[in-house]
Amino acid sequence: MKVLLQDYVNETSEHCGSGSMRDLIRHYCGLDLPEHVVFGLGAGLDALYFPAPVNNPPFMFFGRGVSMEQDLAYTLGLDYQEVTQTNDDKAWQDVRQQIIDGQPTMLAGDIYYLDYRKFKVHFPGHRFVLVGFDDEQQHVYIADRTECAPQICSLQGVRHSRNSPVGISSYNLWGKFHSGDVRHSLGDACEHALRITAARMLGDDKSQIELLSAQAGNTDFVAGGLAAIVLFRAQLSAMPERNTDTQLAKYLLDCIANFGTGGGFFRVMFAEFMQWSNAQRPDIVNTDLAQRAHAAAAHWSDIAGIAASITNGADAGEAWRNIDSLLAQVESTERRMFETLAEQLQG
Repeated sequence: MKVLLQDYVNETSEHCGSGSMRDLIRHYCGLDLPEHVVFGLGAGLDALYFPAPVNNPPFMFFGRGVSMEQDLAYTLGLDYQEVTQTNDDKAWQDVRQQIIDGQPTMLAGDIYYLDYRKFKVHFPGHRFVLVGFDDEQQHVYIADRTECAPQICSLQGVRHSRNSPVGISSYNLWGKFHSGDVRHSLGDACEHALRITAARMLGDDKSQIELLSAQAGNTDFVAGGLAAIVLFRAQLSAMPERNTDTQLAKYLLDCIANFGTGGGFFRVMFAEFMQWSNAQRPDIVNTDLAQRAHAAAAHWSDIAGIAASITNGADAGEAWRNIDSLLAQVESTERRMFETLAEQLQG
């Protein structure tokens, strides 16, 4: 059997999760939202740090939360649910049947195994949409963020991606829209999302740390929100090899700007969401808060720029000192922003 869904519209995006959910919500619910609004309504912004001793550098640092897609369903009141499946054969049959039924389907997996992605790095949190399959050729059709047209990937590559044989696995996670209902207004969804984001950044909501710890199988030194930024800065400062290791600078550049973050460690998208929130809910997000979000995004972008200069041969000692100073400014700016936001939400 061969099936390729023709009515699904895939657009390029800054980030895989928010882009996929934007297109799926438009398809199933008829709700057309900008990507930065989808990201913000999913309470996507966070900072997550955890050790990865076998990596170089020996840690990972993410700028978004683990459960953005499911959180978006909560804030908007969508009839969308995600499930995992440990049996690879059943996992494929489940999503294959969705395509037979004419339903484009959200998948999660390690980007490393997807044939069409030439940027080879292990990242287990990638999101992409299944839109077809060809049994005879043993390949599938994927809607991903970098191309509008469906991408061809081997079935084996998708199976490895969805339940990675090394590192962290997503255990064949997939998501289904059970209806096109949107139960909450945009204004209410905005307030829900801002409450969740502020609580996570300030350390009152530890759900993302718990989810990441469970996935990584390691609870040592896992940190989230502002605490993760503080720990990340301390770890960078304590690395004696940072002045001679351009790989460290390259990782910093990648995790802030290159790994589908929308630029600025997801802060550029969040700043645009805060600007939208200022128009949507001025009782919660005033102009000053929106400006602070833009300032934080600019700091992160500046850090990426300095990291790029190190990889191009700049004076590493001075550059790392500037990065340390900017990380301190980031932590201070975001702390003031989220403390003020929390106060606004209480008022």
